[in-house]
Amino acid sequence: MSATANKSSQTRKTLQLVLIAVAALVLAGNFVLKSFGEDVAPAEGAEGSALATLDSLTVQDAATEDGYDREGDFGSAWQDADDNGCDTRNDMLQRDLEDIEFSAGDTCEVASGTLDDPYTGETIAFERGENSGDVQIDHVVALMNAWTTGAADWDEDKRVQIANDPLNLVASDGPANMGKGAKDASEWLPENQAYRCEYVARQIAVKAKYELWVTPAEHDAMEDVLTSCPAEPLPTP
Repeated sequence: MSATANKSSQTRKTLQLVLIAVAALVLAGNFVLKSFGEDVAPAEGAEGSALATLDSLTVQDAATEDGYDREGDFGSAWQDADDNGCDTRNDMLQRDLEDIEFSAGDTCEVASGTLDDPYTGETIAFERGENSGDVQIDHVVALMNAWTTGAADWDEDKRVQIANDPLNLVASDGPANMGKGAKDASEWLPENQAYRCEYVARQIAVKAKYELWVTPAEHDAMEDVLTSCPAEPLPTP
């Protein structure tokens, strides 16, 4: 075989190898695109998960805030909802704080304690008195949000119930709670990202328990959070 023919044969073999390599890269690229592209179905929550429960909630626009009266509609003060002799605020402080001390001669009123705040991730020293507001009890589903998503049609007893339901309450950093106000998940989420899945799951549990609806923006925000934790369970009442 001449040198020219030999060189031509080697060139053809080299070209074939290049074409095989290119084809392999194209196939790999198509696989990656299919894996991460639009053909991939969104995460679905397991039965009983917060994500699955979210899909069971009614989605519609918020009703008007007209007629809303925080104290008149949901009770003017913390109730003793479980008839244990303590009001709901002290019950929640006892549940969520550590290293608790009670006021002298009182087995109900929390005088001091330590909160691992879920909203900020900070540790807060609670002391009753001038700085009591450093720790507040947040309504996870804000009462105005409840009002505009179904509670306006309830009787007073049911509204007082949701206002004092431990499922809808969490001890939290006072300024964070004030910053949240009546905002829903589309407008406010905890600064502590590690708590967001649990926070949204608790909101969904409350909405499901009381048959409240979610707005389209609220639904989408909740779904976005739970996409990263599709197996997040509903909290136990």
